[in-house]
Amino acid sequence: MTRRAPALLVLEDGRSFHGEAFGASGETFGEAVFSTAMSGYQETLTDPSYHRQVVVQTAPQIGNTGWNDEDDESTRIWVGGYVVRDPARIPSSWRSRRSLESELTAQGVVGVSGVDTRALTRHLRERGAMRVGLSSTEREPAALLQRVLAAPQMEGADLCGEVSTPEPYVVPAIGTKKLVVAALDLGIKSMTPHRMAQRGIEVHVLPAHSTHADVMAVDPDGVFFSNGPGDPATADRPVALLRQVLAARTPFFGICFGNQLLGRALGFGTYKLKYGHRGINQPVQDRATGKVEVTAHNHGFAVDAPLDRVSDTEFGRAEVSHVCLNDDVVEGLVCRDVPAFSVQYHPEAAAGPHDAGYLFDRFFELMRVTR
Repeated sequence: MTRRAPALLVLEDGRSFHGEAFGASGETFGEAVFSTAMSGYQETLTDPSYHRQVVVQTAPQIGNTGWNDEDDESTRIWVGGYVVRDPARIPSSWRSRRSLESELTAQGVVGVSGVDTRALTRHLRERGAMRVGLSSTEREPAALLQRVLAAPQMEGADLCGEVSTPEPYVVPAIGTKKLVVAALDLGIKSMTPHRMAQRGIEVHVLPAHSTHADVMAVDPDGVFFSNGPGDPATADRPVALLRQVLAARTPFFGICFGNQLLGRALGFGTYKLKYGHRGINQPVQDRATGKVEVTAHNHGFAVDAPLDRVSDTEFGRAEVSHVCLNDDVVEGLVCRDVPAFSVQYHPEAAAGPHDAGYLFDRFFELMRVTR
């Protein structure tokens, strides 16, 4: 077996880890975050919400199922870098077309393997998500640290425009077309419009810079805001658009970044979590039913809304509909006087779980009765 080149990982607080190169050679910088998913690494890597983030996989062995041509959530890998403990030497899946490492290399994604990801994850949980540098060319931690400290922070980063589609496109309904949705692409995953298409919804995916006139031009029965990267406090233009949608009483559904923007449109603040929620095993309670769902997450920011009361907003009453049972973070909002709701987690969850798939049915019914 060919020996891998040495590689270096340095966090912005100075802690360093030595490992081996995995994927493309070179150097990369971003925000260090960890994902607790034990499967679905292909969906993770191609999720636009991970733009400019260096993902640390807590599962010890990654790459067992290789890389296929069906499970990408977008047109490319978006992570800023990748950190694993034990990369699989040989992929083993009938769906695999090539190895994970070969795909990382082909797309120029710098990674590090052989790192004690348990120690690294514990450090990030204790100290919080922070900037990081990965390098297979630099040998001196102090030198790499200087470049890490010069890299941009995630707070204040306006990134959704960098991952959005440049041109509108349509995902046709599967079977009979029943409804039409205008979906603002803030970093949308391909499974999201597919879940709507399965329910007879024709989805018009629009660029992040779209105006209210652009949205209304497709004559939608409802409007959807997708997941996406960056700080929601920077997304003033989509928030202004959403306020117009709410004022017009057009049915609205938001996921992840879309949930944060609904919060802002209603007058709530947002804040950065210490280390975020990332993985496919997060317990969330639907406060209306008491049901607990196992859900998929990928967010580093959250809505600052009260859990103990209904809030009066410019658009009527609104309240927290879902909450994370690990830490009481707001995981959903619902409006009582306009047809709008959102969730912070991912009901499309291509790699699972699928406990929250009913939310697409809820959106369908909201549009049907409002129509």
